[in-house]
Amino acid sequence: MMIKRQAWPEGPFTRADLTDLVNPDAALKRGLRGGSIRPVLRGVFVRAEAADTTQMRAQAVAKVVRPHHVVADRTAAWLHGIDVFVNAERDGSPPVEICALRGSEPTAITGISARTRDLRADDVMTVHGVLVTTPLRTALDLGCCLRRREAYAALNVFAVESGLTVADYERALRRYRRRRGVVQLRELVPLVDPRLESQRESWVLLAIHDAGLPLPQPQHWIEIDSVPTYRLDFAYPLLRVCVEYDGVDFHERSEEQRKADRARRKWLRENGWTVIVVRRGDFKRAALERWLGELRDAVAPAYTNRRWKW
Repeated sequence: MMIKRQAWPEGPFTRADLTDLVNPDAALKRGLRGGSIRPVLRGVFVRAEAADTTQMRAQAVAKVVRPHHVVADRTAAWLHGIDVFVNAERDGSPPVEICALRGSEPTAITGISARTRDLRADDVMTVHGVLVTTPLRTALDLGCCLRRREAYAALNVFAVESGLTVADYERALRRYRRRRGVVQLRELVPLVDPRLESQRESWVLLAIHDAGLPLPQPQHWIEIDSVPTYRLDFAYPLLRVCVEYDGVDFHERSEEQRKADRARRKWLRENGWTVIVVRRGDFKRAALERWLGELRDAVAPAYTNRRWKW
């Protein structure tokens, strides 16, 4: 006997949209288990083959927000094409974070994180019919409400993707006086550097800064015979020291990539460079202290022209 396949709605949908089903909860469980649908946000689903576009994301958000609500914080970043959710949320159902316009009450809908906020007209824009905080406002809000390294990464990614500058951030900072998290934001804004190409590169640079070490040059090119050949994530050119972030484990690379990595680092070391490699798990406790200790030793001056210390 042929089993009829469940016909899911076009575009994002919620349980309430499945009015033609006798038991929508059971149907959703079967669909998720069988892989025919996937969660987009908490309580919102799409067909498994649906493209992850800005329009689809906006339609998903519109399913669970009200006209007087403004999408904010991590959900706003998601609508702007910047994903700052943690892996556990990304693999499941990220929450919807919103704020109410002045004079309106936050929502009480389950699964939505809501608050009130001092938004002005120039803090809000429309993305496919959904009110959302602007890239500048979103970046600064995340700089306050995320944990330190994730906040710094978000500020850098928005600088890259939206063309924001340190000057843009500093001008807007004047409104954040006494705002919760503003001390962290003020510390991070001067460190923003759009040359950083990934969130984890931001983590590396912030760890170096927080350790009290001199800051390296991001994205430094090494020329061989006047030809730019090797680009280093972080470099101290005069000291011939570099720090490289490996986002993919060595065994996960292709054989061709592994050979290229070996040849590259072999050339660097043979030509007097100290190469310090930071991997995905190297941001906690002993692993963090290990590579920071290596860097501290590498950049420590071997000679001083002072006759004595104070």
